[in-house]
Amino acid sequence: MLNNISINKLAAAAVFTLVSTSSFALTQEQQGLEISQQVKQHDTGWTDSSADMLMILHNAQGQKSIRELKIKTIEQLTDGDKSLTTFNKPRDVKGTAFLSFSHPVEADDQWLYLPALKRVKRISSRNKSGPFMGSQFAFEDLSSFEIEKYSYKYLGDEVINGLDSFKVEQYPVDPHSGYTRRIVWVDKEAYRIQKIDFYDRKNTLLKTLTYTSYRQYLNQYWRADTLNMVNHQNGKSTELKWKNYTFKSGLKDGDFNKNALKRVR
Repeated sequence: MLNNISINKLAAAAVFTLVSTSSFALTQEQQGLEISQQVKQHDTGWTDSSADMLMILHNAQGQKSIRELKIKTIEQLTDGDKSLTTFNKPRDVKGTAFLSFSHPVEADDQWLYLPALKRVKRISSRNKSGPFMGSQFAFEDLSSFEIEKYSYKYLGDEVINGLDSFKVEQYPVDPHSGYTRRIVWVDKEAYRIQKIDFYDRKNTLLKTLTYTSYRQYLNQYWRADTLNMVNHQNGKSTELKWKNYTFKSGLKDGDFNKNALKRVR
């Protein structure tokens, strides 16, 4: 006759077997989706953020130019995030501002204010694969990560930056994307993106983005101090160096509209 301890052990074993069987039965697509959902879940709840950034442009000959920017972002739990990027230096780009409304399914809304033209230019969804302000980042790279923007496939595990990581392939849903696919490495420890390979419309490796020197804020949210985008086809690269992060400072929706671009002027 079974006692309570034996019954509990059998129940625990049954649950373990059920969970193990369910996990084992997941397809590569389901696994890729689950990992990506964890990435999003681990970076939810920060409300708003501000940061200073250096954008360092490197050409194929090794020459570089440096720009100083300020970036503000507000989290949207029922939509993609909103961000406002302002160029402060050097003089030839001072006052340039970029406003982006990310969306999970619909095309992102993006506007660029160019002081030399004294007007706000809307970025067409068909042009979002173009370079942002001469950098190796495309306009679509500046959109917040939303689960619905991609379909997924888990490719296996790999060590990146000394961390055991998941390797997930992402296929853009938007037909106007400049990429056929992205391969993303996510560390198992905290679900932080470590590296992304971007493949162009010919399915050839175009760019690689690496994330280094992560710091944790509010005992929960991780941000990389340095992002480096290398273009393998033209030999150029763009390095982003972040500092002075602040979170939950009370930014409002009203800080992120076309009037905000006008106030930058």
